[in-house]
Amino acid sequence: MDFSKFSAIINLKKKPSTKSLVLFTRQLATLIAAGLPLVKALRTLQDQLEAGGALKGAIKSIADEVESGSNFSEALTRFPGVFPNFYINMIKAGELGGMLEDILKRLSEFLDKTQKLKDRVKSALMYPMFVMIVAVLILIMLMVFVIPTFTSMFSEVGGSLPVPTKILIVISEITRRLWFLIPLLPVALIAIYKAIIKNPNRRFVIDKIKLRTPIVGNLIQQIAVARFSRTLGTLLSSGVPILAALQTVRDTIGNEFIARAVMQVRDSIKEGESVSGPMEASKAFPPLVTKMVSIGEETGDLAKMLIQIADNYEDEVDVAVSGLTSLLEPLLIVFMGIIVGFIVVSMFMPLFSLAKLIE
Repeated sequence: MDFSKFSAIINLKKKPSTKSLVLFTRQLATLIAAGLPLVKALRTLQDQLEAGGALKGAIKSIADEVESGSNFSEALTRFPGVFPNFYINMIKAGELGGMLEDILKRLSEFLDKTQKLKDRVKSALMYPMFVMIVAVLILIMLMVFVIPTFTSMFSEVGGSLPVPTKILIVISEITRRLWFLIPLLPVALIAIYKAIIKNPNRRFVIDKIKLRTPIVGNLIQQIAVARFSRTLGTLLSSGVPILAALQTVRDTIGNEFIARAVMQVRDSIKEGESVSGPMEASKAFPPLVTKMVSIGEETGDLAKMLIQIADNYEDEVDVAVSGLTSLLEPLLIVFMGIIVGFIVVSMFMPLFSLAKLIE
């Protein structure tokens, strides 16, 4: 068996990082602007990439296909796991319009801004997540090592224990016996969640509930609107027809409730309606967004207006994430204070009773 070919097939199925895709796209635009033919530019970039990577293998195959007469966009469709659908559509529009260099520059900017938005959200939530993990570990240690010491002492003394103390002892006993299941709990919850959202109707309900959730729902909507606006605006400015652009946006929006609203907009446009009307009727978009889209349609520059909306909402996401982080920190402190307070009170209540008996 040829293991090198087997390894190559596996690597082609892996998804490269957004950063590597941004770098490849930006460098390809630079090489084409310098006058290099597409095949030569692809070969040059292929030699610079890390051996065994998904992107390197894909580019090699794409260069071979382009050299044999295939279109660049057609060759990209062979690797849906490497190149997203909107990427392929924009390249296709660039080829048809004879402006591949400009499209590649827009693509690199789009991918870069999208990645920066994800990174900002992740970095802002990293500290609260770290605090939560440390707090859970401390609680587990208390339940496994500290509480049993008090339990054995109470057993030697005898007598009836207060209800909070009994509850704490039961929790401690369960934790000691089933501690190995604790790391599996998050994995099980994620698996159950993924199984539930495989059904589009259930996912629709869950995503709608997410948007209605206090505090967090507003942030989820802002992220979805920013992604919708930037993706659609970039596709339209690149020459992709609006119906095809909306289909691509639907596949990348990340929220089934808003995705269905996008398809309602697409169906309405097929029947000759505007973009803003169906958006407003869906109730999935903030009124300000639909108003700005309406202005963009009236002025004949919808793509530019959508990019502006994306810029505004990405700024709002920054503010919202900072506010959420500021709110989470005191909430975590209060939560931990309540838990620790309950443990302390539960452990010392029997000691107070014992002290009274001694007196």
